Amino acid sequence: MGDLWFDAVTEDEVVEGVRKAWAAGQGGSIIPVNIDVARAATRDTELADLITRGSLVVADGMPLVWAARLKGETLPQRVAGSSLILPLSAAAAADGKSVYILGGAEGIPDSAAQALGARCAALRIAGTLSPEFGFDSTPDGTRRAVSAVVAAAPDLVFVGLGFPRQERLIELLRRELPDAWCLACGGGIAMTAGVVRRAPGVMQRLGLEWVHRLLLEPRRLARRYLRDDLPFALALVIRSVAQRFTRR
Repeated sequence: MGDLWFDAVTEDEVVEGVRKAWAAGQGGSIIPVNIDVARAATRDTELADLITRGSLVVADGMPLVWAARLKGETLPQRVAGSSLILPLSAAAAADGKSVYILGGAEGIPDSAAQALGARCAALRIAGTLSPEFGFDSTPDGTRRAVSAVVAAAPDLVFVGLGFPRQERLIELLRRELPDAWCLACGGGIAMTAGVVRRAPGVMQRLGLEWVHRLLLEPRRLARRYLRDDLPFALALVIRSVAQRFTRR
């Protein structure tokens, strides 16, 4: 979409792809892209390149799915990073793989680990880390975080730092852990921990999860969602319709 390309996969296909890669001794990264990330990528080629270097790039936003379909392209469903955490953890438990959780305020990664352990009894937690604020603004802070994860030797790493910090850290982790998979999951760690509530399923299917989050955090999200993301999403859908009719 624009300069971004998405893998046309379902959540189940993402999980199955990771399991096959594990069996073959191959690692990778999963980069979900929502409207806010897509908007940033259209304005900065470095950010767009950062996204495209992911092994799997998935559409984490119904407007992106709608726009693709209006253009005549096929995206089977929205694939949210937060939605992938549980099925990937279940797959890791079934395959004897370990998970590392990085991101969130103090205590949140541990709470997420406990929640996942309760849902996936055989899951091995390799470690958790709530890095200090701004840790990745210095080479030393970044190196300490990467070293902590590498020392734990996980097979799957959930990185929840927000775009583009999590994607940049994932690239560093991939160099040190070539056989592991990394998921950029934003606020998914806090959701897994139960600190942040996800929208009801019907709102997610209708593409209205952003409304739910806006109601929860109006001061923090109103400007981004209403002034920036909503006009971008509407323009994207309109442009997709125009491109389809132009091709005809």
